[in-house]
This record gives sequence, C-alpha cells and structure tokens, in this order.
Amino acid sequence: MMRSIKVIEGDFTNSQGNYALLVSRWNSFVVESLKNGALDTLRRKGIKEEDITIYYAPGAFEFPITAQKLAQSKKFDAIIALGAVIRGGTPHFEYVAGECTKGLAQVSLNTSVPIAFGVLTVDSIEQAIERCGTKAGNKGCEAAETALEMVSLLNKI
Repeated sequence: MMRSIKVIEGDFTNSQGNYALLVSRWNSFVVESLKNGALDTLRRKGIKEEDITIYYAPGAFEFPITAQKLAQSKKFDAIIALGAVIRGGTPHFEYVAGECTKGLAQVSLNTSVPIAFGVLTVDSIEQAIERCGTKAGNKGCEAAETALEMVSLLNKI
C-alpha cells in the first residue's frame, strides 16, 4: 500500500511572534533602506509594531555577539540581520564578511532561533545600492520574508 508523502513547509501563516531587527550603523546609507524594506514586509504580513524591536550595532562584525545575546534572551522568535560589507582595497572585507556569516550561523544553530541573513556582501557601492531597493530588489524585504517563513516552519515541526 502506497502512502502519500507528507510535505511540511513554512509559509506566511502561523508566523506571528516577536522579531528583532539587528541593524548595522556602518554603511547606513544602504542599510537604512534594507531596514525600511524589512519593516514594510513585516507590517504587510501582519506583524504588529509592538512585536518588532530594532537594535543597532556598530557594524556586521559585531552582529554575532549581539545576535547571541538577543537569542539567549528568549524574547524573539526570529532575528533579521541587516548590514552591508563593501569590498575595499584591503583584505578587511573577507574577515568581516566571513566572521559575520560564520558567527550568525553558529548562533542560530546553538540557540535554535532563526537568523535571516540580510547582510549584503558586495564588491562595490553600486552593487549595494542595486540590492537595497533598485534593480536587484530589496534584500531587507527578502530577509524579513525568510524570517517569517522560518517562524512558520518551526511552528509546524
């Protein structure tokens, strides 16, 4: 007898909860657009203002420890990390982007709190601008959608 395959996936239902936006002050000319996109998405999907808290960190390198503290507080169902690391003429880019990425992944795994990665890692200011609301969409919106979907999925498991 064949049984049908069960499919469980996140969607935008059952995603009510508390959301932390972790926002970088560095490259704020780009990151503020990411933040505004994420806020717009959360609001349009029915998340109430009182269920959203914004935290500002100096830069993306400081995200892992800040996210860890937020996740350990048990106040948030998801964290949305929003920043921009733009390549320059030194190896600084690799260190910051790599440690931010690894650190946020580790925090998420260690705490079981989903962290949506809305940190741009780009080669130029032009690429950053394209990803914060122009040609390539708004990666802040996409990160918020990911957070909503993950909260929904984890609620179904």
